[in-house]
Amino acid sequence: MLVFENILLALTAIRSNKMRSFLTMLGIIIGISSVIAITSIGDSAKGVVGKEFAAYGMNNMYLYLNWEMTQDGVENSDLILPEDIEALQARFPEDIKYIVPYIQAESETKVGRLEGKLSMYGVGTDYAKYKKNITILHGRMINKSDVEGDKDRIVIEKNAALSLFNKENAVGETLGVVINNEMKDLSVVGVFEVPPSLFDSMFMSEAYSTYVPYPILQTGDRSNWAIELYTNEQKDQNILGNDFKHYLSRIKDKDPNFYVFESAESQMTTVNNILGTLSIAIGAIAAISLVVGGIGIMNIMLVSVTERTREIGIRKSLGARTKDILMQFLIESVIISAIGGVIGTVLGITIAAVGMSFAKIDVVIDPKVIILAVGFSAVVGMFFGLYPARKAAKLDPIEALRYE
Repeated sequence: MLVFENILLALTAIRSNKMRSFLTMLGIIIGISSVIAITSIGDSAKGVVGKEFAAYGMNNMYLYLNWEMTQDGVENSDLILPEDIEALQARFPEDIKYIVPYIQAESETKVGRLEGKLSMYGVGTDYAKYKKNITILHGRMINKSDVEGDKDRIVIEKNAALSLFNKENAVGETLGVVINNEMKDLSVVGVFEVPPSLFDSMFMSEAYSTYVPYPILQTGDRSNWAIELYTNEQKDQNILGNDFKHYLSRIKDKDPNFYVFESAESQMTTVNNILGTLSIAIGAIAAISLVVGGIGIMNIMLVSVTERTREIGIRKSLGARTKDILMQFLIESVIISAIGGVIGTVLGITIAAVGMSFAKIDVVIDPKVIILAVGFSAVVGMFFGLYPARKAAKLDPIEALRYE
């Protein structure tokens, strides 16, 4: 009952000094809104990164030479040969779903008077089955017959079809390209589209993306410095990567660390760790304003104690105990801080939502952060309100009654 009475007294005091109370809350409002906005933006960015990697396939992996161990040059025996790929597939039949040499090439092309640059990515059978963000608009993807027959086939992106052939459905058309210093005419068997990606601005290229059977990009003994894999997504990717590289090193009679791997999962973890660290660092800086807000609460409560000295004396003369006065002013400071926390929370969520809407990203709000923010603001009020409350509680009632 006494606590309820103290809450009413606190709300009455806040209402009677609206502007002063609001200015007192301002530091808390700015601090809480900043922390929530920053953490929400960070979580939203993590969500976007997760979706981007999921589109590539979380079980995507690359196995390649450790360049730090090839300072004296790369010998042909160091490279990964077709028989090495076959050995890996035979050793891990349940864990390797897709494995091909990682190989790319670029070439200028010309259709009539129209010119363009193509980035040709060598793929194997069922590549689109694993890379889930490819949508075939017309025709088909590279198939088993194309790969096993080293056929001159190509699948081009929609923008390339529109630019070079002035139409979206370019299936059946031919593109002249240079591969390994040899002119080849590639038949277009498919047109694909990939949804806009966060990474587009990071890896911008003037060349149009295309897919071709990987064998037509290879030369000589078909050795390569890297291979691309899609693995058993039910298993730990780090464990699988280490198993693959150690086995490859053993059959090649190399140091266990001569080959290294990089998985989509490990890349996403690295990016998320960077984003998380940045969010914590910036959030910690923003949280400094909470301390400033707490000091503001302490200053205003000291002023309030001075202004209400006579009131305190009257209450004490009527039987109010020291702990009653302490609780009255402590509750008032906690309420001021908590109200500031609620306003700051709403403002922070609004800032994050508006900011993410401009970036066309789904906003992510962690309820735990909101609870923590409001709770922390109340603790700040309690901590910085304790000294003024103790000062009020220790006032001598006779001296307080004499105060003018």
